[in-house]
Amino acid sequence: MNHEISREVAPEYYGSQSYGVNKPWFDEECLGFLDQRKRAKMHWIQDPNQSNVDILNNVRREVSRHFRDKKKAYLRAKLRNLKLTVRSKTLGTSIGASMTLGRVTNLDIIQ
Repeated sequence: MNHEISREVAPEYYGSQSYGVNKPWFDEECLGFLDQRKRAKMHWIQDPNQSNVDILNNVRREVSRHFRDKKKAYLRAKLRNLKLTVRSKTLGTSIGASMTLGRVTNLDIIQ
């Protein structure tokens, strides 16, 4: 009960904590997983038995897997966008260069 009250009052007193400032892939779903991991750790600290250790390890594994997959998907999408950008710029440059070379070649032939 005291923990719930402090959770409500803390953002007003200290300001809200912004997770994922440098991690664009970190979203609300990730916050839920982070909260789940914190709750499992608190249960283990309050009652350190083997069952809670196993639960904590399973939650940690699940959360780490989720973060890893989320980051991997973000990086793949970013790489795909970069490839498309480079491809379109390269294609535009090569067309422009070939047209310019064609004009120069045609002018050289005429003179």
